[in-house]
This record gives sequence, C-alpha cells and structure tokens, in this order.
Amino acid sequence: MEKEVLVFNGGGGGGDGTDCEDCSCYDAIVIGSGYGGSVAACRMARAGIKVCLIEKGRRWESQDFPTQPLKFVMSAIRMNLGGIKFGAKDALFQIHEQGDSVAVTACGLGGGSLINAGVMASTPLRARRNPKWPKEWDKDWELCEATASTMLGSQSAPIEFSNAQVMNNIVEEEIEESFRSSINLSINFESSSQGKRSCLACGNCLSGCPYNAKNSTDKNYLASAIKSGCEIKTQCQVQYIAENLEEGCNKEGSNGEKPRKRWRVFLNDIDYISSDFVIISGGVLGTAEILFKSQNRGLTVSERLGHGFGCNGNNVAYVDGSPAPLNAFGLDKTQFSKIPYQERPGPSISSSYTSSLGFSIQTAVVPVSFPKLLFKGIWTFGWPTESWFSQSIIDKLKQIFSYKNSQGMILNTVGFDENNGRITFDEDAERISFTPPQDPLLARKIQGFQKLSKRLGGSLFMSKYRSTSVHLLGGCSVAADNTNGVCNHYGQVFDPSLPEMVHPGLYICDASLIPCSIGINPCLTIATIAEHVSRHLVQDILTYKNSLRQRQLPNPNFLLNVDKCAKEVEHEIPTRKCLSMDEKLEENPTGTVVIWETMRGYISGMPCTAYLRMKMNSKRKKRVYEQNQAIGEAEDFLLKGKIGGYVIFEALEKSKLYIIDGVVDMCRVDDRTPYTQYMHYHLILASASGSKYILEGQKIMNPFLLGAYAWRESTTLHVTLRRVHQSSSAENVDLKGQLHISFMELLRSIMSLSGNKRQRFVYLLSQSLLRTYVLQVPRGRHWDPSPGNLNEQAYPPCIFHEIQTEDGVTISCRQWKCSQSGRSEVERRKNPVLLINGYSIESYCLPTEPKDLVRSLLEEGYETWLLEARLHPRHPSNDFTIEDIGKFDIPAAIKKMQEPDKPSVRIHVIAHCVGGLAIHIALMGGHISADNIASLCCSNSSMFFKLNASSLFKMKLPIVPIAMAILGKDTILPLIKPSKVNLRQKALKCIARLIPCYQRCTYDECTVVSGIFGSSFWHENLSASMHHWFYKTSVSRLPMSAFPHLRKICNAGFIVDSDGQNKYLIHPERMAVPTLYISGGRTLLVTPETSFLANQYMRLHQSGLRHTRVVVDGFGHLDLLVGEESYKKVFPHILSHIGLVEQGRHVVTGAKESKYCKEALSWSDDPFEDRKRGVHIRTFNGKYFSAEILPSVFLLMHLV
Repeated sequence: MEKEVLVFNGGGGGGDGTDCEDCSCYDAIVIGSGYGGSVAACRMARAGIKVCLIEKGRRWESQDFPTQPLKFVMSAIRMNLGGIKFGAKDALFQIHEQGDSVAVTACGLGGGSLINAGVMASTPLRARRNPKWPKEWDKDWELCEATASTMLGSQSAPIEFSNAQVMNNIVEEEIEESFRSSINLSINFESSSQGKRSCLACGNCLSGCPYNAKNSTDKNYLASAIKSGCEIKTQCQVQYIAENLEEGCNKEGSNGEKPRKRWRVFLNDIDYISSDFVIISGGVLGTAEILFKSQNRGLTVSERLGHGFGCNGNNVAYVDGSPAPLNAFGLDKTQFSKIPYQERPGPSISSSYTSSLGFSIQTAVVPVSFPKLLFKGIWTFGWPTESWFSQSIIDKLKQIFSYKNSQGMILNTVGFDENNGRITFDEDAERISFTPPQDPLLARKIQGFQKLSKRLGGSLFMSKYRSTSVHLLGGCSVAADNTNGVCNHYGQVFDPSLPEMVHPGLYICDASLIPCSIGINPCLTIATIAEHVSRHLVQDILTYKNSLRQRQLPNPNFLLNVDKCAKEVEHEIPTRKCLSMDEKLEENPTGTVVIWETMRGYISGMPCTAYLRMKMNSKRKKRVYEQNQAIGEAEDFLLKGKIGGYVIFEALEKSKLYIIDGVVDMCRVDDRTPYTQYMHYHLILASASGSKYILEGQKIMNPFLLGAYAWRESTTLHVTLRRVHQSSSAENVDLKGQLHISFMELLRSIMSLSGNKRQRFVYLLSQSLLRTYVLQVPRGRHWDPSPGNLNEQAYPPCIFHEIQTEDGVTISCRQWKCSQSGRSEVERRKNPVLLINGYSIESYCLPTEPKDLVRSLLEEGYETWLLEARLHPRHPSNDFTIEDIGKFDIPAAIKKMQEPDKPSVRIHVIAHCVGGLAIHIALMGGHISADNIASLCCSNSSMFFKLNASSLFKMKLPIVPIAMAILGKDTILPLIKPSKVNLRQKALKCIARLIPCYQRCTYDECTVVSGIFGSSFWHENLSASMHHWFYKTSVSRLPMSAFPHLRKICNAGFIVDSDGQNKYLIHPERMAVPTLYISGGRTLLVTPETSFLANQYMRLHQSGLRHTRVVVDGFGHLDLLVGEESYKKVFPHILSHIGLVEQGRHVVTGAKESKYCKEALSWSDDPFEDRKRGVHIRTFNGKYFSAEILPSVFLLMHLV
C-alpha cells in the first residue's frame, strides 16, 4: 500500500485565491536531491529565495546504511522487472531491468552521491567537442567546475592501495595504448572536522559510507541550503506538474494584488504544492517519467522527450578466485583493529585506466553488504565457460577449510556510446521503459575484461545484460530549439506552442540535460552543469520577484534592481520556519476520508466514464466553498474535499482526460433554494493533446413527494463540459449530459471508504439526506431585505392608459416612448412592441433588475407598450376566461396603439404563457388581423400547450373545480398581507400549501402560488431581490376565474374555447406572421414540445415566412423573462427576431424551401428531447421518432 501524502495544499489545494498566503507556497520547488537538485536548491536558498526540495527517498544517516547482506537485500533494494515491482518503495537501490539492459539508480536525500564511488573527474575534451555539446556551457565551465569541486570536497587518496598496486603492473601490458588517469574523490581523507570523519579505507562506498566520511551532497550543498532557509520534504514522490489554470494564475497582480503561483507540483492525483518556478532534478528516469505524466495532463513538451538516452558506455564485470593480493572486499568494523590502514581495501574506486580507443576501466571494491551471488550467476555468466563453475567450488572449499582465501574485485568500464537510446512511457501502466544505446566499443571492453581476468588468474563473471549502467544520461537533452531537444542550455523546458519557446519558470537540472556520453564518471560534470544552470535560474527568479514587487507597489515609478531585491528577501529569511532535513508531512489531525467513485453515462449522446478519487476534509480554504452557497448551520468539512482521477471520453479525446484540479461539495446549498441539496463537482481536465476542459456537475436533490426520486437524484450527475480556450474571443460550446453511478458501483464506493473518519462521514452524509428528503428542514432562508435594500432601479417614465373594452371591462396599458435624440430616421420608424404577461405575474417591467425586457427594447429604439389585462392584479375580474382576453383585451390594446395618428402601424407582439394562448386565440379567432402584427414571439406558449407529467396530472384531477367551489363567488385570492381574508380563501391557501411542488420555498406566498400553478421558475435563476419583489410587492391578488378554461386547454394540449371546442387550430390561414417560439430547456410546467409543435405547424402552413424555435438551456418557465441572466441568454433571441423583421428579412423565398418545410412533420422530431439518455441535441438528425411525441404529431396531422 502506497504511503498517503497528506495535504500540502499549495494555494489551498485548489487555487482558491492568494495562495501566496499559504505556508506551502514557494518561490521555487526542486524535485530530487541528486547533484543537480542539490546545487540548484543551495544556490537559490543562498540568494534568499523561498525553496522547497522534495525527495522521494528517506534521509540516510551513516549508521543506517546496510552492512549485512541479508539487511541489504531485504531493505535496501527495490526491483523493477518489466512492470513487476517488489521491495521498499524508498529503498536505497532502485534496480530497473528492461530486456537486455539494467540500470541502477539511488533513492534518498543526496541521490546518487550516497552510493557512488565519489569519483571527481574533469569532463574530457572529447565530450566538450561533441557537436551536440552546447557551446554556451564552455563560457564559464572552468569556473563552475572549480566551484563544484570545492563544494564537493574533492581530494586525492593519500596512498596507493593494494588493488591499485596490482593493477598498475598489468593494465598497461594487457590494455593497448592505455594509461593511468589521476582521479580525485569526494571523500574526506583529512582529519575529522565539522562532524565528518576521515576515511577508514573500509571499501564500502558503493553501499553508502557507514562512517560519515563521504562528501555526499547532503553534507555540503543541501546542508548549506537548509542553513539558508530551504525546506526539505522526504519520502514524498512527485507524480507530475501542471500549469495553474485557474483565473488569474498567469496574470501579474496589479493594484497591490498578489498573483497566483504559476505551477502546481502534484504529489498524487489530488494534493499539490504551488510555486512560480519548478526545477526537475529527479534523475534521468525520474525526470523523464514526471515529464511524460505531465505531458499526458496537458503540458506541451518537445517531441524529443525520451530521445538521446545514453548510458555513458557503462558496464561492469566481476573477477573472482584470483590469487593476487587485491584486498578488494569491504571490511566490517570488527576488522579494523586487525588490518593496518595501508593494507585495507581503500575507497571503492581509487584507480582508473584509460584506453586510447575511448573507454576507461576502473577497479572497484565489493562492499561487505553486497551478496556475492549477485555477481556470481544471478546477473552474470562465467568465463571461461568450461571452468568457472568448478573453480568457484574449489574456492568455496578453500574458504571452508581456512586455506588461503582467493581474491575478488569489481571491474567497471565507462566510455562513449552512441547516445541513441530512448525512454518511452506506457500510458496504460503509467510506467517508463527504456532501450539502451548502441555501444560500438562493447566487444573491446569485454576483451579487456577477459585479458585482465586471465592475467589475475581468476574467473570472470560478466553481466548478462548488453548494458549495465549506473551512469544514465540524456532523455531531456539540451539543444538550440525544440526540434532537436527538450531544453535550452539554461535548462529551461521548451514549449513548442509558445512564441517564447520555453515554459516560464520550468527548468531541468540533472544528468538528463547532457546530450552525449562523458567518457568518465559524470558526477563532477553534472554538478558543473547544475552550477551553470543555477546562475541563470537565480537571476531569473530574482528578476521575476522584482517585477512582481514593482507591480504591487502603489508607486509604479519605484524601481528595485535585482541585487537590492535579493538583499531585501534575505532579511525576510529569519522569519520563516527552517525545517529539519527529515521532516515529513504531518497527518491531518482531523482526519480525512478517501472515496472511489465510478460513473458512466452519456454527454451529448456520446459514452463517457469518470473514475474519481475523492479526498474529503482536505483542509481547503473556507472561501472556496462560499460562492453561491449558504451553509446555514456549520457543516462538517468531511462533506467537502478534492477530486483526482480521470475521465474517458473517447469521442472528444482518445487519451484519458486527467483531473488536474477538482473540488466536491456533497452538501452544497444555494441560498435561493434552501430546501434543495446539491452535490457539486468542479473538475479541470487535461489531455495529452494539450487541450484543457472544465466539467461542472451537480446531483440535485429536491424534497419532492417525500423523496420518491431520491435514488435517481442522488445517483445522477448532471454535467456540462466545455473546452478552455487560450483566447477569450473563442466561442465556448457546452456539451451536456448525465453520468450515473450504478448500485454495484455505489456498493464498491462504500466498501472502498478509507480513513479514520469514515464512520463520521457516513453519518453526516446520511444525516444531510435525511434532512433533505424526510425532515425537509431548510438550510437557511431566502434573503429578506428591508425596503431600502431592494435595489430598485430608476425606471424610465411611462404614460398610463386606461382602456374600456367592448364588453365594458376596464383594462390598462403602460407606454414607454423612446428618446428620439441622436437616432436615425430608420430607427425612428421602428414598429412598436406590445408585451402581454402570463397569468397575473409581471414578467417584463421589473424595477429590481438593471436589464429587463422593457429596458432592453427601449435601448434598441422600440416604443414599448405593456398590456395589463383583466387578469392583472391592478384590476382583476371575478368572471372571465382566457378567451375574453383574446377576444376583447388584446384588440382594445392594439386599437389604442393605432390611434389616432397611426392607423397603419404594425405591432410586434411578445407574449408569455397565458398571454401567448390569448394572442393565438385573438389571431386564429379572427379578433385581430395578421395585417396588424409585424411579428409574434411567444415564450413557453403557442397555439399548443403541453405540460409536464406532474402538472398535467394535477389538471386531470378535479383540483380546479374543487378550488372554484371553495372560493364561491369571490374568485380573487389575496396573497400579500391582505387586510381581510375570508374563511374560503384561507381554506384554499391551506390546500395550496399541501400540494407538492418540485422546489420548495421559505416564502409562504411562493408556496401558495406554486401549489396553485406548480413551480413556475427555477429559484436559482432569480436574484434574491427579484424573488422578494415578486411575492412581497408584485403578486398582490390572484384572480382564479380563468382557471376552468385554462384547465380545458391544458387537458386538450392546444387552445380551445371556454366550452372545450376546437375553434382555432382549424384556421392556420389567419396566422400569416413571422414567429419565434422560445422554450426553457430545463422543463418546468410547459415542455419544449409546445414550441416544437407550434414551429412545425407554422412551417407547414405559413412556409413563406420566417419561423424560428429556440430552446434556452438552464431555464424553466417564467425565469426565461425574469431570470438574472435572461438579458444575456434569452433577450438577444427576441431582439434578433424583431430586428430581422424590421429589416424585411422575415420572408422565406424559393419553392424548394417551401416544399421541404411542408414535409417537416414526416421527417423531424423534437430535436431537444432525448429522455432515454438525458441528452440535449439541438440539430435535426434525420428520420427518427420518440414514443412520447407520436400522439402529439398524429393529433397535429389530424387537426390540419
């Protein structure tokens, strides 16, 4: 089981604002603590930069290194055999086998310096003259090399030890044109000082010095970094890095605001740390793996990633059974008193011999903890083949009978290979593999091994692998551009998609940069390159910090130079906490819960699967959850958390869409819907193509019918997926759909719960669902402002007209005239607009909204009239039908608009709900002429009136007759603070409160109206002031006398007279007007089928005119006109329709178009509804029928 890495929470774990305030935010993060990472961390920390170094392994003290073979095998080795892994994850030796090659890397604070021989050899001129070698490195090479050598404590051995003496006598004879190379070692041979001991010549360097004599990077570079304020986290493995995509993450602060950090470094698929600069120094394989994973999550990297991999011509062999006095076996502490210093093995490598052919052979001491079986038979084969086995038995017998022991020794060779190997990444298994480079000198090296073995009189055990290397190079090679390499000579990672060519703040600083073989042990070369990279890196960071300071200063002319900035930052260092080297992340004291959830479904008709890992109670900052919610009582943070994982949506991206940031709130409450519980998901997805997406999802749980839909609602996630565009001008296309969790998957999720608070989590989640569905207790209540806080906007002055209809009823109209100043003659000639409300509720003139439809029409230059018919609260009638409005009220209003000086004016009519029914009755009943109408726009209404299932069910029941019988003669129901309410009216209101509605409300008036009509809008679409104005000011009285007629229309599904007879649909010739029918995509009361049938009816019978249908997603019924965002999503359709008519573009020409329009009903179905999959499709896709709509189509065909 992997170690859980808990809440670094860079930027609050979710980029919730000024993440600079979080203690886990840094100027720079270094990944890895080898030579490159240690140098970079040291140089940045000493420049006053806030640095965090993350190391996968543990800190190894000298006493921790294994000195026994069994302990070495059990605790210090991790094997990676082609995907099969065993051993401790943070084991000191990481052995990677890939077919015919094996590579050994180190894992621990200090990287390879912990277990290498510490050979400090200058980079040969042959390597620096390679065409791939960047010339920019040579400018300060000697200076950087000297600095690195000094820091690493490079020294020469004080004496020549036995194995070197023996080899001196035979190498020059056996290896042609060879010579001995002088080498220094990063080992302390001087007197003990500053906590370091002098080398005891024990020969155990390759398994970690157990006597604290090696100058590994944790003793110098890292010690200096910590002293300067660097924070180090061990046993934390970085998975990938991602650019901070949230709003403002790449924008410099202004007006004193702090910008977000540019990068996120992920420790798993959820937790991350933020910083402006990231330096990847994970070693060749580790760095490549991080970049490959990051590339799959949207980071654009050169195609050369993984190319140019080399092993520095490295290979090893083992000589055993030699009678020569090699003394090349390591000693344990009990042997020191028996063996004088000069007869001890010495450091692991103290002699090196270079051939003019281009390779070197070095002798090495076998550490006391190394099992000899690793060198004799398991990973090797013997030579000579006919005698090595028998010779090994003889040697063992000699040892048993205390006969003179035979000697053994490791032979190591380095040289120049072709550097044409490659590192690749298996996306399914998420692991790297590698192919070693060609080594043209391999045969010569083997011959050299054989000659030396023969001369020493021993058996040679050669590696059975074509390549056995501890000197891995390349994979992210330096080049002049991204077509030839991954980084520039400063270590900056190329970005092929940017003109600047590099990712700002992203560096690589390790052996991955080296583009060719070195030919000698590469430790000093890597440290030298790291010194070169660090010089530019520090300058880049300080310049960036300086620019941020200048932008945040109130005086923009106040400039700071880089040196001054560095000094000021240094003054801040003592105030920071300086962590010890082995400090780890603390466990969250409140505990977390981890949940796995798998959901499947369809988005825009295409299959999609989401594999989510949720960590609840992840200590995200409070303000992340404050947007659009009111918790009411304090909810436990166990119901809030972060999300990782991936989404498979192959119709969009063939590769996985990884979640690079995600949040979940399982008990989110909107203060506009206090009875409704939401499970809200917000995911940022990234793919290997570099595309980024945002997936918003909600499980919406309403206490409707005592939780009858609880299972469906709690397991259905309504999702919207949209692509994140680099340019703000790009058009966003939202894909919508639903994902579901099955019973079995839910059971698996429950079984997968982990964490010490899982019982508390289950209790809290169950409690929240019980409160929502059974107890039905609101979380908070609607905002109830005082009259002074209603934010009523100053309204344009209007003219009030009282009108007497033909049947003697008084109605009224309000008229708004446009200001003619500054308008052209064409604008002045625009036809006026008549607005007709729905049932008693004002939909157009909204004093609390800055942009209602009246204001929008006036801005466009249209004179606007608002009809207040006999069902308006201003003058409600006790006895009328909807037919009366169409027969008397609308004709009277039009007549008023045309007198006295505009008899030929044509009028644009906009009507909603019952108003739409009335205008169709007026036209199709012949009460007004189509010649007087310029255009018609109806929202959720038409000559058809299709209700959803629950509303239709209520209309089928005798609720309306019972209500009318209760009211008696007085059919006007007072709603707002009535001075007098009779018993009948009280009884009806009590009944209305008991009728279930989909969204409950804390306003009694809203509950009563919803009980009578049904829920007429989605509460979340209305502003709090709009909702308050509605039910505390606008809807004062409700005339009920039209309900019997409305019930007949609802049950018929189309307009009928007050007796229920079809007198209107049989006159399509009277509807010679261009039309726009608008429906809400999130159905309430009236379904989109209403507008669909009307549009088809008009296209069939009035095919020469423009007829349009729009379904606006996210809206229900009344909120189409009174919603907070109606002016952005609905009004443009209305204004565009009227504008086209004004331009004379309302006529459709061409017989061919007319022919196809007449055939519409035979090949088209409602393009919005596909209830089988919960998908919204907005294009006509050919011949298909839905079972639910067939009866309506047959009815329409029968009527025509």
